[in-house]
Amino acid sequence: MNPIVVVGSGVAGLRAAIEILSQNREAYLFTKESIDMCNTDKAQGGVAVVLKKDDNFESHIKDTLNAGAGLCRTDAVEVLVKEGPERIKDLINWGAKFDKNEKGELDFTKEAAHSTNRILHALGDATGHEVERSLIETIKGFGKATIFENRVLVNINTNNNAVYSVEFLNQETNQYEEIFTDAVILSTGGYAGIYKNTTNPSVTTGDGVASAFLANAIVEDMEFVQFHPTALKKYNAPQFLLSESMRGEGAILINDKGEQFMKNYHRLKELAPRDVVARSIVFEMKKRSIDKVYLDARPMGEEFVKTRFPTIYNECLKYDLDISKEAIPVAPAAHYTMGGIKTDIYGQTNIKGLFAAGEAACTGVHGANRLASNSILEGLVFGKRAADAALVYTTSQKGEKRDIQIKKDCIECTNKETMKSKIEEIKERLWNSLGVVRTISEMKDTLECANGIFTKYNKNYCCIEGVELRNIALLSVLIAYSALERKGSIGAHYCIDTPHAYDNVRHISVNKESLGDLI
Repeated sequence: MNPIVVVGSGVAGLRAAIEILSQNREAYLFTKESIDMCNTDKAQGGVAVVLKKDDNFESHIKDTLNAGAGLCRTDAVEVLVKEGPERIKDLINWGAKFDKNEKGELDFTKEAAHSTNRILHALGDATGHEVERSLIETIKGFGKATIFENRVLVNINTNNNAVYSVEFLNQETNQYEEIFTDAVILSTGGYAGIYKNTTNPSVTTGDGVASAFLANAIVEDMEFVQFHPTALKKYNAPQFLLSESMRGEGAILINDKGEQFMKNYHRLKELAPRDVVARSIVFEMKKRSIDKVYLDARPMGEEFVKTRFPTIYNECLKYDLDISKEAIPVAPAAHYTMGGIKTDIYGQTNIKGLFAAGEAACTGVHGANRLASNSILEGLVFGKRAADAALVYTTSQKGEKRDIQIKKDCIECTNKETMKSKIEEIKERLWNSLGVVRTISEMKDTLECANGIFTKYNKNYCCIEGVELRNIALLSVLIAYSALERKGSIGAHYCIDTPHAYDNVRHISVNKESLGDLI
């Protein structure tokens, strides 16, 4: 029996691999760079979960549905919320150390659009790092864990609509490796990293979503890209995320005149849903002809800021910014994608043996806009579910185990600088046309441009630049196409030409056939 292939080493991929190994099955874990280079490791805010005595499932479900603007799939939300506590208990049993209060009990905080304090955090604002650490240590405790680093997913091969192998570009040898398998779990993260302004690490280029689509998987809700309202905005500094937890703890948004402006846009002010806050910042910047606003944490008090947000505090100090004593320049940046590979609540796609979990998947759990701190929980819950489904599926497969094969038919890259230039061009276009606020004409222009680039570069290149250019161009086509298909504004998709909620009761599903003459 062939090993089950898991692609991606964030929370969903690691949780899936742990489940497979715990059932005495073999798992191959592939990751684009090192095992800890992922969005999970960078996550600051926390994990939303019903573990507090005065909280309940119904409240968490309602908050999630409200944030999703009516487009969440209720069955997926119920699975997320009701199975979440057990998955967090698993983590704690594996050594994850969440912060506790003075009574020695788990400490819960509040974030935007939550009706109560239900956010667990670790090391103040390094929750993702602690989750990733505990999962990596757990998976390395299994003797059968086989980890392949520096592998970029390129192709998923199928026969009669069933997976039989996957191909990776080995970045150390610049060769393609084909791995034969009966089941693949894609947990490669989202595609927000393909925007010019993003909080994502550079590896987040939607490789799993693009490869799955090219294998004829259905993708859904690709137009819904969540823009985090408060990314650091300073020359020569990275777009470091300033966690939503800061606003949950009392930080406020002010403009260049020191005025608290969110009260002019929403009754919940700083605690409005992320899409509302991000748009409000954009409108305020346009109104005042400025390129940033400010997040003021001083109302929380100097000592509280330093102890509750040590990661953010120390990171900002690197750029001569003291968040305990001054307001910090911020602006929105692409952060999270609600869309992705369409799956059911077990991670199954429309292709037999192909599963997806975490941000790469679209179960419908987030609808049009993700509720803060639901993402790590999603990875834990649906990572396990996808593994369970893959284990059941592969028991019925009779495929003979085959070794990894080296393929020699990839195309040598002789124009890497041109490829890099094209990547930057697309990222710029995406930000300008499919960012926080959109227009029909600009989306059409991006669709045409990205499609032309994809058509030219849709080849098996022996370099990461070629693979990423193909994927970024394709994903840009899918985002623009889906956004144009939606005839009204809702959640994270806001088009000034169609600002009213019209035809917003459906999900936009796309496959190769949907695109017609495109690609």
